[in-house]
Amino acid sequence: MLKGTHHIAIICSDYPRSKHFYTEVLGLSVLAENFREARDSYKLDLELPDGTQIELFSFPSSPPRPSFPEAQGLRHLAFVVDDIDQAVSKLVSHGVAVEPIRIDEYTGKRYTFFQDPDGLPLELCEEVTL
Repeated sequence: MLKGTHHIAIICSDYPRSKHFYTEVLGLSVLAENFREARDSYKLDLELPDGTQIELFSFPSSPPRPSFPEAQGLRHLAFVVDDIDQAVSKLVSHGVAVEPIRIDEYTGKRYTFFQDPDGLPLELCEEVTL
């Protein structure tokens, strides 16, 4: 039935700041950018190399996401990387705070967490191919 993930939708509080973060810091490609006047909202369609898309919305006066303590619902968004050390170095060079790299006790894979400009928890998972 399900074949994969098509897109993830994110609502941001500061559109220019989040657009910079997702395109310049994370390096996602812009597919389309539209201002929807009736909603006073931007919709930015972004794409990862595997074809998965992120829809970045900017709705005025949207409430902040409850993250601490963790609320029910989507916990975080995880991105696969080939080299976690290189990815962390790039994030840090852009001033992004990144948690220490950990090893998953069940899979043995390395991972870490960081946040987008609105505090949305994001994860990097290292995919090691043998």
